[in-house]
Amino acid sequence: MLIGGHWRHGGHASDRHDPYRGDLVARVPSSTATDVDDALKAACEARDSAAAVPARERAALLRRVAGLLREQVHPIAQVMSRETGKALADAIAEVARAPDTLEIAAEEAVRIKGEHVPMDASPTGAGKLAIQLRFPVGVIVAITPFNAPINLACHKLAPAIAAGNTVVLKPSPQSSWVTHRLIELFVQAGTPPGVLNVVHGHEAGALLVKDPRADFISFTGSSRVGAAIKAASGLRRVALELGGNCATIIDEDADIATAAATCARNAMRLAGQSCVSVQNVYVHQAVAETFSNLALKEVASLRLGDPLDPQTEIGTLVDQNSALRIESLIQDALGEGAELLAGGKRNGAQLQPTVLTRLNPTMSVVESEIFGPVLNILPVSSFAEAIRCVNASRYGLQTGVYTRSLANAMQAARSIRAGGIIINGSSTWRSDQMPYGGVKDSGIGREGPEYAMREMTEERLIVFNL
Repeated sequence: MLIGGHWRHGGHASDRHDPYRGDLVARVPSSTATDVDDALKAACEARDSAAAVPARERAALLRRVAGLLREQVHPIAQVMSRETGKALADAIAEVARAPDTLEIAAEEAVRIKGEHVPMDASPTGAGKLAIQLRFPVGVIVAITPFNAPINLACHKLAPAIAAGNTVVLKPSPQSSWVTHRLIELFVQAGTPPGVLNVVHGHEAGALLVKDPRADFISFTGSSRVGAAIKAASGLRRVALELGGNCATIIDEDADIATAAATCARNAMRLAGQSCVSVQNVYVHQAVAETFSNLALKEVASLRLGDPLDPQTEIGTLVDQNSALRIESLIQDALGEGAELLAGGKRNGAQLQPTVLTRLNPTMSVVESEIFGPVLNILPVSSFAEAIRCVNASRYGLQTGVYTRSLANAMQAARSIRAGGIIINGSSTWRSDQMPYGGVKDSGIGREGPEYAMREMTEERLIVFNL
């Protein structure tokens, strides 16, 4: 743990095993109530001094972290692959991408601005000068997931620090080792004591979200846990990046070859463990057979194997329990009449890329978030029907739409309730500077450094009576 600028050992610890090899790779401390209290105290004590640090110095700190991270891409990626089962190539890509997130936040640190409020629009305001200024919200509690442990941690830490806040971070127990490697770089870069604090364990997370000293809670994870955090937060602000059963629509005039290859690959990459992973594809029945054949060809070409092998494209699920859960969803669907087109077999924590069809919307494999390497192909009779199916979901994170029709693209943009609509791309797409987040059960608020910093600052109105 990191508390008030000092490393602290935990008492009880849980073991973390390599999901592919089964050997012990890390021991994760379980932070006590005292540890959590001390971390929050340290963050509160550093709050005023952190807010007073000039923006250019906050930006310089983040750039130093980015530089250190670029020097450690391969060693940290190796740790990520061992701890989470992510294919090494994907781990390298994630770690190499994270410095961009830090540097974008550094640029935004010096762009925090307010606005002039024209007061002479009414008799009561005439003769007055008013401005809106933005100030740090205070202590940020950041809770991060296992599936992109470095870049998603950067998406919380960098905007929080750039905006002048202090942070208590609680990483996933399934990726605490690799997150620790990132925190070491923040310390090495000269992060002031108390600005960044780290605790571990499920109990620590529960204590953090209930504590009134946490001014803002930023969480990425399941909708179930997000709802519990929202209930515990009271009037305090939250940003919740939650789950999804992300859909992609294939219009009858779409580039079917591109759509099929992209959807198949983006359903399976990261072993399907992405909030925006392609899960449900609503394809016009006129091109459904062609799409299915091309998607199956792409799935068959994917290399499943040892996550540490540079040639492997799909590693394991994060643990065997996750693989068992997804295997059960597949078997339930088959028992209800679904047809298995590919995959479906499990070996420990590894699950073959799976393609299903002959599905109905009430099947759990369709309506819930699979978070695994499963592609559902659902033929529809029209573009309008596809939109209705997408909107019927309780989730609303991102939706892909393949069409050559500008009218249909605009219909999708106007009609689909989701945080993002990707035209002529699948749901699985994110660039780190863009606003990212969902609606409905997919969350509240937006990430992306500029947008996260809006969330992590508060407006203050200043009126001058002149």
